[in-house]
Amino acid sequence: MTPEPHKERTMEKKISLTVNDNELHFNVSLADYNKYINELTPSNKVAPARNFLMRCVDVESREALRDLVDQPGVGLQIASALMEEYMPEVNITVGK
Repeated sequence: MTPEPHKERTMEKKISLTVNDNELHFNVSLADYNKYINELTPSNKVAPARNFLMRCVDVESREALRDLVDQPGVGLQIASALMEEYMPEVNITVGK
């Protein structure tokens, strides 16, 4: 039996959030997550958050999201909630 060639894990997850009575639907992939993390810098968080959200949002939620992220700080809050829902829960224990 031959081993299967290396397959990249896509880990795509559909996530719905309700923000100020607007239901928003997102499709977040591992590539989207990694790109967002790599774009963050100590002095630049707002633009990467907005770009991440606009990359992941479903077409039918795009206009509602655009209106929301134009408000101060809202894009960061939505991105934070989306990341929290996307990331798997892990338990890490540091041994001494």
